[in-house]
Amino acid sequence: MEGFENKANGKDKGREEIYAKAVRAGKRTYFFDVKATRRNDYYLTITESKKKFNQDGTFYYEKHKLFLYKEDFDKFAEGLEEVVEYIRANQPELKPKDNHEVKSEGKEEPTEKFTDVDFDDLNDDNNA
Repeated sequence: MEGFENKANGKDKGREEIYAKAVRAGKRTYFFDVKATRRNDYYLTITESKKKFNQDGTFYYEKHKLFLYKEDFDKFAEGLEEVVEYIRANQPELKPKDNHEVKSEGKEEPTEKFTDVDFDDLNDDNNA
């Protein structure tokens, strides 16, 4: 619930940020933030941010946040690993695109080099 967080001066009240990692993945950015409670217990927040556009052309960032506490780390990691392995084992092979060759392992390899540019990423890179 965005806006439900207790903030003072733009910072979570009583929450110290310990470590942060941002991962850009296509049109989404994932933020992994390690924070500490007042009792110095670490927890993880995972935030998905995606740039969306209003009908008038203005944009906003849609965000979803997940809080993961230390007592749940092992079960969460096990569950995530299990479903990722399931997807990798059971995902039907994608058909190769015109400019790609398929390697013997089923992975695509480009036949020509190019730069994939997403023009949405060129503006407001720090506003995610």
